[in-house]
Amino acid sequence: MIVVMRAGCADEHISAVGRRLDEAGYGQHISRGEQRTIIGVIGLGDAEKQTLADQIESMPGVERVIFVLKPYKLVSSESRADRTVVRVGNACFGGTGIVVVAGPCSVESREQIVEAARAVKAAGAQVLRGGAFKPRTSPYDFQGLGPEGLDLLAEARAETGLPIVTEARAVKDVELVAEQADIIQIGARNMQNYDLLQAVGETRVPVVLKRGLSATIDEWLKAAEYVAVNGNMNIILCERGIRTFETSTRNTLDISAVPVAKQLTHLPVIVDPSHAGGRRDIVPALSLAAIAAGADGLLIEVHPHPDRALSDGAQSLTPDAFARLMSELRSVGEAVGRPLVQAPRQDLPGASWEP
Repeated sequence: MIVVMRAGCADEHISAVGRRLDEAGYGQHISRGEQRTIIGVIGLGDAEKQTLADQIESMPGVERVIFVLKPYKLVSSESRADRTVVRVGNACFGGTGIVVVAGPCSVESREQIVEAARAVKAAGAQVLRGGAFKPRTSPYDFQGLGPEGLDLLAEARAETGLPIVTEARAVKDVELVAEQADIIQIGARNMQNYDLLQAVGETRVPVVLKRGLSATIDEWLKAAEYVAVNGNMNIILCERGIRTFETSTRNTLDISAVPVAKQLTHLPVIVDPSHAGGRRDIVPALSLAAIAAGADGLLIEVHPHPDRALSDGAQSLTPDAFARLMSELRSVGEAVGRPLVQAPRQDLPGASWEP
């Protein structure tokens, strides 16, 4: 159930509705938009819906009460009139512009992550990605540098000014990652790790939630609801390709998931073309298609020396290739009325700037 408050209603009316819900024993989540405030009611049984709705609807400041049919109540587009914008530094996921997040799959050394950060900043990326904790299919593959990797990411942020996104692999990692990262990533393999989703929901740190390998859109949004119901609405959905019968690519990019998800939820939706394709030669085409389909941003793997990468080198762009892609993305963004928003200029040693 969603309680829609009247435009410009007094804070005391919002508080009064909250107290009434508390008295009735129900949880709540308050979402304050530019025009209206919406209160999501959590834990309401079918038999009690109409009685409570009638009581709430008669209270001062209440415009109407809506019954949300979707199983994902808080992240459903039915729950708010405007779209969620997740702001991280100068990046606004879900705003009018396109946000590009870029960097290596894994943090390997200080030199590597700082060089990558300088390069993606120079090309116009707004956020730096890099894995410190890496969930890998084989136990013998590189698993990341752990806490040391987080420290190196923080150094790269201090040098370039770029916010950082990195993955939390387990509940025990969440507190440490939340202290260092500007955005916590939940990887595809952990999309239905409900303890982990609840833990990142409690942090209030923005979250990139990747779609699971074989997850439906409905399951993906239910996973987002686990984060939201624990108090964190700063959720960015990420389509990264799903597993199909196709073997010519690493995964199959479900481009239709972008417009479908944006109809079903108010959350921003971005695309990871690197994991979707698994081949650097098709990353540009997938990136352009994602922007044309309405994606709010991209998550792209860039490595200073992909041939020496400890993970995902085959799908990582070189800095030069990334700079060329950014130029193409600007053209497509302008064509569809979604400008590519780039990071403010900052003089960096060894980095070039392309206006």
